[in-house]
Amino acid sequence: MAIRAMITKSGGWVGGGASGCDDLACDWPIDGPRLEFVLAEGWVDGIHEEDRRDMSNKPLGRFSWHEVMTTDTDAARSFYTKITGWGTTMWDGGDKPYEMWMNGEMPVGGLMELPAPEVPPCWLAYLSTPDIDATLAKVRALGGSVMGEMQVPEVGRFAVISDPQGGVIAVIESEGDAAGHDGPPAVGEFSWHELATTDREAAWSFYSEIFGWEETDRMDMGETGIYQMFGRGAHPLGGIMNAPPGVPAGWMIYVRVPDTHAAAKVVTDLGGRILHGPVEVPGGDHIAHCMDPQGVAFAVHSTAGD
Repeated sequence: MAIRAMITKSGGWVGGGASGCDDLACDWPIDGPRLEFVLAEGWVDGIHEEDRRDMSNKPLGRFSWHEVMTTDTDAARSFYTKITGWGTTMWDGGDKPYEMWMNGEMPVGGLMELPAPEVPPCWLAYLSTPDIDATLAKVRALGGSVMGEMQVPEVGRFAVISDPQGGVIAVIESEGDAAGHDGPPAVGEFSWHELATTDREAAWSFYSEIFGWEETDRMDMGETGIYQMFGRGAHPLGGIMNAPPGVPAGWMIYVRVPDTHAAAKVVTDLGGRILHGPVEVPGGDHIAHCMDPQGVAFAVHSTAGD
């Protein structure tokens, strides 16, 4: 499937294939106030274990935010809260209210309606950067594309980018400390980020050069090829692998839950689908790839100690 991009001069729409979306293309709006919450006063204090939260100003390559856009926010709210244990709250700091996923007292992501019926529902992850101009210059120099940019006063600048193989992700340079932390993910937080791509080595070269990620481990999966894990410190962030034939490049996000098998049952009970699993992975963790009733692919993950 060819990557689609529809970008207006004011920043309208961007699009690209997403892992697990079958023959859909996933499009992201890059206007509006939805990132203004990132630096909203008070939200950076949400986590209660300081040793888990490395707020190193504006780190390069931290997964800072995750946003789902959907055709039915009421249905998505009911679906995800029952699977993850999240609550929601409204943030009114922008031009219009923005709904956030809350893991206890900490905001971990956002929820918003699709602004046009032809736009498929999808998740989008955001990476922090201390210098968005330098980051975007590297993106272009290494064969990627900048699909749209926006600046929000007193908040920061962000952009949606595509890697040379078509994987789509966002970057943000905040005006204050970046959101998120670098410690091990708690239950209810996003615990893994997996890129399925058409050229693992090329994709790794792109992301490691831009975001400074380091290889943490790798596994030989036989005919599937190498599964390469990466991180930016003590804790791995995710993995990169070659996608099966016919599957477009894209990112799959994982949410840590207490019990993958129980979460997978809730997914199907609520009208979602299981795309893969539940299965045990090396190390004893369990995962399942899922799709919500609106067509959004995501994954759940429980650790061996849960």
